[in-house]
Amino acid sequence: MNGLEGKRVLITAGGSGIGACFARRFHAAGAKVAICDMDAEALVETAGALPGVISVAANVTQPDEMQVLFDQLDSHWGGVDMLCANAGTGGPAGAIEDLSLEDWRACLSANLDGAFLACGWAARHMKEQGNGSMLLTSSTAGLWGYPMRSPYATAKWGVIGLMKTLASELGPYGIRVNALCPGAVEGPRMERVITREAEAHGLDPEELRKRYVTGVAMKTWVTADDLADTALFLASDASSKVSGQALAVDGHTESLVG
Repeated sequence: MNGLEGKRVLITAGGSGIGACFARRFHAAGAKVAICDMDAEALVETAGALPGVISVAANVTQPDEMQVLFDQLDSHWGGVDMLCANAGTGGPAGAIEDLSLEDWRACLSANLDGAFLACGWAARHMKEQGNGSMLLTSSTAGLWGYPMRSPYATAKWGVIGLMKTLASELGPYGIRVNALCPGAVEGPRMERVITREAEAHGLDPEELRKRYVTGVAMKTWVTADDLADTALFLASDASSKVSGQALAVDGHTESLVG
């Protein structure tokens, strides 16, 4: 992928899953990579395999912890070229009347507050540079209603609202902002989601797993590398006019589990 050598890339929730895959792929492409994660053990494991990567244990919902990360990057890099605001949580599964306000707020905070803090920091640098790219991780749940997952769907729609607004706000400064909308991504996180949803729906987990594929036109799951392919494209010069887009990488979702 052209134009990635030496680019400064910050990835939130980069210790495992999609974020760790992003870190590996950008590192392999020659980018300078920084990752943060609240899971210190996962962070150490991922960073240990990527020489030169900056890693900071931080909860994206905590401004003081994120400021430690930003201060390090200000010192080491003095700017940033690509932000992957990837942190989030699946939140609780259940009927709206059975969910607690505490769980609702925790889900919105993890998915939105972290993106807000990271985008605000990145915007200051990118405005001074006159260029940059931001990629916010939403979900196909940010494009559809999602029964039994109201906090998650609301948060991911909010991510797209933030992306659309920032694309307009920052476009005059040469900054591109897009959202990535993954479908069902293979891995431990999705298995945890299936367990929670199966319980909420009163279904066998294997039956629910089949339903996820049935609702996709290509009848397939998504891999983290599928998503990384899009992230690398959006960091490159090849996407210089792509902004304000909610890009679904999902094999074309036709329905969500309901």
